[in-house]
Amino acid sequence: MNILVVGGGGREHAIAEAIARSNKNPTMFAVMAKKNPGIAGLCEDFLLVSETDVEKVVDYAKSKNIEIAVVGPEAPLAVSLADALEDAGIRAVSPKKAVAQIEFDKAWARNFMKKHNIGGCPIFGVFTEKSEMDAFIDKVGNVAVKPAGLTGGKGVKVMGDQLPDIEAAKTYAASLLEGDSVVIEENLVGEEFTLQAFVDGKSLAFAPTVQDHKRAFEGDLGPNTGGMGSYTNTGALLPFLVSDDVEQAKQIMKDTVRALYDETNELYKGTLYGQFMLTKDGPKVIEFNARFGDPEAMNVLPLLETDYVDVISAIADGTLADLDVKFSEKATVCKYAVPAGYPDDPTKDSEVVAGDIGDAILFYSSVYEKDGKVYTTGSRAVAVVGMADSIADAEAIAQNALDNIKGDLHSRRDIGTAAVVQKRIDHMKEIRGF
Repeated sequence: MNILVVGGGGREHAIAEAIARSNKNPTMFAVMAKKNPGIAGLCEDFLLVSETDVEKVVDYAKSKNIEIAVVGPEAPLAVSLADALEDAGIRAVSPKKAVAQIEFDKAWARNFMKKHNIGGCPIFGVFTEKSEMDAFIDKVGNVAVKPAGLTGGKGVKVMGDQLPDIEAAKTYAASLLEGDSVVIEENLVGEEFTLQAFVDGKSLAFAPTVQDHKRAFEGDLGPNTGGMGSYTNTGALLPFLVSDDVEQAKQIMKDTVRALYDETNELYKGTLYGQFMLTKDGPKVIEFNARFGDPEAMNVLPLLETDYVDVISAIADGTLADLDVKFSEKATVCKYAVPAGYPDDPTKDSEVVAGDIGDAILFYSSVYEKDGKVYTTGSRAVAVVGMADSIADAEAIAQNALDNIKGDLHSRRDIGTAAVVQKRIDHMKEIRGF
């Protein structure tokens, strides 16, 4: 089987690695903007071109007789790449534009949730006019401000954090009105967690829950990033979750998939990412993404015990309910090494040298290869994943690997440590009152 992976980041390296593990012996091809050495090394051939250049991607897929395509990033979905692949007779296990807009149009997504009475929706308003928006901010008081479109995980600002007070919230919201509509929501208080699922349009197969760490520096300080690292627990539940929390989140995602078909008459096929805030009132939806998370894909795909080619084939065929999708019970810790100065003033074109990483798994992200050497681009560079029978052991494996990657790089040493995990547990106990 000829399989195409679209995208050149850490998420796509994890996807390519999962495909390469298949006992079906697939032949893999890739399209990426810059040469990711990890992906390139797994492929029969690759094309270096923008992933949003739909015509070139489709022409390349046809020339290589691609049977199934997996689109990793969100931007190609927003320009209808999955639609174009399907129109060319190539099965895409990534959602078409009509249903992918649940990620790239936050205003549409919130109005969709409200219309279909989907659980976990916070108090919100969508605005194109400043006076009405300011009045809503005054009414809600403690708010989160979101651009309606794609922001790479960095456009959302919340009061008490990036926004010190109501006036700062109004000022930031007004600056966003120049380009698009603005979503104002109640500022949710709790602990974030991610739930990802394979979806064939009707059935969902859920991965273990993951917690990402957005802040650039240890102690959850500094600016937001695309994600500095993440962890899973042994089994499906993070340490601060109980089974009912996850069952509620699963039901929200199932309801969302059904409602997407009712709304668009288009089956959602691919991976659905639910970002939740666990509050005193249960899980609330922060956002949906129409693909795997980055770094969360690097936690769950190495845990996947079911052949990934069988999974994507079942998604394409609509037979996911007939496949027993299993994940290992082990814990994982993923840690990113990013260019010094990231995200505000990152160093670029700095060489990255990976030494002995022991038992960790290495995923290349936003790097490029030239003359056999690997260099930074200014975004997150490489990630390492430790996998073990406990979070502590997985963290030790990941940190040992990071210590043996050289370059002008920065990382968070605290992700997955006992102190940080316990902080999350204590926080939820305080919120829930037990």
